Amino acid sequence: MSPTPESVKQLLASSNLGDRLRAVNQIRELDPAIAFELIQPACTDSNPRVRYAAISQMDTLGQQDRAKSLEILRHALLDEEPDVQSAAADALGGLKMTETFDDLQSLYEGTEEWLVKFSIVAALGELGEPRSFDLLVSALDSDIHLVSTAAIGSLGELGDERAIPLLLPYAKADDWQVRHRVTQALSQFDSPEVRAALEQLSQDPSAAVADAAKHHMAN
Repeated sequence: MSPTPESVKQLLASSNLGDRLRAVNQIRELDPAIAFELIQPACTDSNPRVRYAAISQMDTLGQQDRAKSLEILRHALLDEEPDVQSAAADALGGLKMTETFDDLQSLYEGTEEWLVKFSIVAALGELGEPRSFDLLVSALDSDIHLVSTAAIGSLGELGDERAIPLLLPYAKADDWQVRHRVTQALSQFDSPEVRAALEQLSQDPSAAVADAAKHHMAN
């Protein structure tokens, strides 16, 4: 039987963790406007698993009321659980809430959690906020591999041409995944140096890298 707003409300009010988690999952099947109303108390549930599951849906439901979503997600950035903070950063990027750049930067500089740092760097690419440039440049030098790789992609998404000379050296990285990421990033730019790098990458020993470079050169 399909869930109804009433049945979901009952599960959300349950003292049983499994019920509340099931309710949050069932919210996906409801009308977005109703779902947005029901997801809000779950975003501040006493259990971090419920909060994480709820916040993870805010990137799709947040458009229902951006002002309220902004309030919810800013609160979630201050959560004691890194998973919840990470989900909040993901949602802010998805919703392109550029007004939260300062919040994201402050959290990035204040956390030691790699997952949170990674999510923030990835979100900044989606955000498209020009002020992100300096933070992303610093993230390139992160000793956390996933963070530095995410910074390559986000600098490409940002499209600031100052990133070109910073990205070009990664075309010769040992890790094919880094070369693949920089191929995607360089495709956002058009300059003789970028075209030369993409030509080189089109001959890469990794088929994934070579195919990506050829695809971008053809478009």
